[in-house]
Amino acid sequence: MINLFNTHIASLSIHRVGNKSKNEPMLLSSVPYKMDDEITPLMKEFFLKPFRDKEENYFQFVLDAGLEFHDMFNHASAIFDNPETIHEVSKKITKHLFDQSTHPHIKSGEVYIAYLENVQLDNVKMDAIGIFKSELKQDFLQFTEDEDQLKAHLKQGVNLNKLDKGCLIFNSKKEEGYKILSVDSNRYDARYWLESFLGVEAFEDDNFYTKKYLKFCQDFAKDVVLPAEDKKEEVLFMNRAVNHFAKNDTFNESAFMNEVIENPDLIPEFNHYKTEQSPKYKIEDLTTFPIANTAVTAARKKIKNVINLDTNIQIKLDFINPESADKFVEKGWDEEKQMYYYLVYFNKEEKN
Repeated sequence: MINLFNTHIASLSIHRVGNKSKNEPMLLSSVPYKMDDEITPLMKEFFLKPFRDKEENYFQFVLDAGLEFHDMFNHASAIFDNPETIHEVSKKITKHLFDQSTHPHIKSGEVYIAYLENVQLDNVKMDAIGIFKSELKQDFLQFTEDEDQLKAHLKQGVNLNKLDKGCLIFNSKKEEGYKILSVDSNRYDARYWLESFLGVEAFEDDNFYTKKYLKFCQDFAKDVVLPAEDKKEEVLFMNRAVNHFAKNDTFNESAFMNEVIENPDLIPEFNHYKTEQSPKYKIEDLTTFPIANTAVTAARKKIKNVINLDTNIQIKLDFINPESADKFVEKGWDEEKQMYYYLVYFNKEEKN
């Protein structure tokens, strides 16, 4: 978990990259940008706000040939080893980004490379490198006075409320390729930023395994539990799965299956589904791991607990008290109407 409240921008370099395939130029600033009390807090909010509002999915530098041959890993290592060199190294990073800017869809823009101090990651203070890019320009009006008349001038500039692309490289887990967070508001060139420029893959930590296993469970519920039983059981299966993760610090697959899979006929189906689908989720040999609470909380928000019926009626099941669905909701078949029905028991209607 990150805390950026006390983060300080110790150094900032600003360059510009064009689209190389369109023969647009690259501009490298000769000296670092001189910060002042007016622009510093605006820049800090511009750079860091997207990471405060984003789910923490970490990445790491990866290269089959080895990290010693990875350009961005080496640039980050050089900066962390000697922060005073960041401006010169920022030119190499910008040149690397420019070399990847060859697809016609890639837009020109400003590149900001910052050295960040007092970043808190998992309750540990450390430094980080921020690399950000602004691409989309917005129109705005600037007014001047001409005697007793105001004149409007149409200008273009960067919207400080929206960062187009950015990443934070934390000085943590160097041997594994550093821990990295990334944001990208523009999906038309997603491979350009993560794959071509950064050269990263998902960081396989507790958060990664928790998230992937819960996604695997969600797909199992949709692909196996729903066809075998019904929507109610699909929802309740995922509710039991999330609650199991929420109340345990360590995941154990045997304990999970015993508690969550109530229908014993689904246990071999679960094992078969994992064997067939696990490479997709990278959980082939995963049977035990520490549970990341942040990933469980994020997964709970995404799981739907609503049964949508084709008669324009919705039934919302309570994840806080799942036993109510077992006790007070029954599914049946009406021969006369030739329709399924849900029978709901209650004592009184609750007031809103």
